Amino acid sequence: GAFVPGVRPGEQTARHIDGIVTRLTVAGAIYITLVCLLPEFLVAYLSVPFYFGGTSLLIVVVVIMDFITQVQTHLMSHQYDSLLKKSGKQGQSGALFR
Repeated sequence: GAFVPGVRPGEQTARHIDGIVTRLTVAGAIYITLVCLLPEFLVAYLSVPFYFGGTSLLIVVVVIMDFITQVQTHLMSHQYDSLLKKSGKQGQSGALFR
């Protein structure tokens, strides 16, 4: 079975997982609250001439996070390519498998 390293099985494991879930839930709630309230503050205090909704801000944040993930994946794949070239495991066309 599965276990959490450093935490005794049973009640302590349940409390440990409950604490992690609670912290993640609070962090997510704070994030969503900020995403909803930030556009309201921008419109009210900065007199932005257009409405900037929370949904559009959420979409922008998700797109930026996805872009960062794709860049990191691309950089990591280049590290693996150079490692494969050094080990001589790469095929003639540059592909690992034919």
